[in-house]
Amino acid sequence: MRAPKLTLGLGITAIVLATAHSSFAVSKEIVQLQTQVQTLSDQVARLQQTLDERMGVLRNLVEQSTDSVNKMSATVNDLQRKSQAESSDTNSRLEQVSGQIQSLHDSVDELKARLAKVTKQLDDMQQSGQNINAAPGGMAALPNGAPAAGSAASAAPPPDVLFNNALRDYNAGKYDLSSQEFNDYLKFYASTDKAGDAQFYLADIEYRQGNFDAASKDYDKVLEEYPGSTKSAAAQLKKGYALLELGQKEAGVRELNSLIVRYPRSAEAAQARDRLKRLGVATVSAPPPPKSKPH
Repeated sequence: MRAPKLTLGLGITAIVLATAHSSFAVSKEIVQLQTQVQTLSDQVARLQQTLDERMGVLRNLVEQSTDSVNKMSATVNDLQRKSQAESSDTNSRLEQVSGQIQSLHDSVDELKARLAKVTKQLDDMQQSGQNINAAPGGMAALPNGAPAAGSAASAAPPPDVLFNNALRDYNAGKYDLSSQEFNDYLKFYASTDKAGDAQFYLADIEYRQGNFDAASKDYDKVLEEYPGSTKSAAAQLKKGYALLELGQKEAGVRELNSLIVRYPRSAEAAQARDRLKRLGVATVSAPPPPKSKPH
């Protein structure tokens, strides 16, 4: 009877021990899982902290970059404004230089005219002296081309005197008086070498007064009616300028390119190239000089 009871007790004890061992194993696994979870939680927290720190750094960098871009944009805008102002100032200075060059040409023309006048007077004096020596009875012959006494009062001033007076008044800015004198010159001396120059100055007076349409037509008269004038290149240059002032860009560009082809090495051609460059228009190339044939 005791043997079965002992056996039953041992069995119960074994079951209890097995259950306790199983519970101990489960508790150990739970502890390990909790430890792993805590470790992962700590890692996630550190990762979150690292991400927050890096996001803060990135945000700071973005703010700095944005500030730098804004400063650069402001600097670029300022440079652009300065560039436009300098470009306008350069254009104005180039126009002034062009006007000064034209004034120098005019002064040279005036000096040439005065020199021609003095030379003519010397020639007339020399001719008069020869006529005095050659005339019978000491009577002096009239110089060649001198008007008769009856028509002297109604005759126009000599061409060189009239032209020089007109040019002097033009250089002094007395445009109304100068225009009248140049018109008188063309009225009385339309076939002389200086007629084309007189026509040019009439057109230039209109240009300086802002009457670009009339100036363009009168510059064209220089090119058509006086093709051999020393002012032909200047007339074509200023005609191109006048057309541009009238808003006729295509015609003005065509006129300036034509000038470059006709007078490629002239000062006016250089001014035309500079104006076309400022307009952003390509210039045409002058045709090469013809090759000489071998003998």
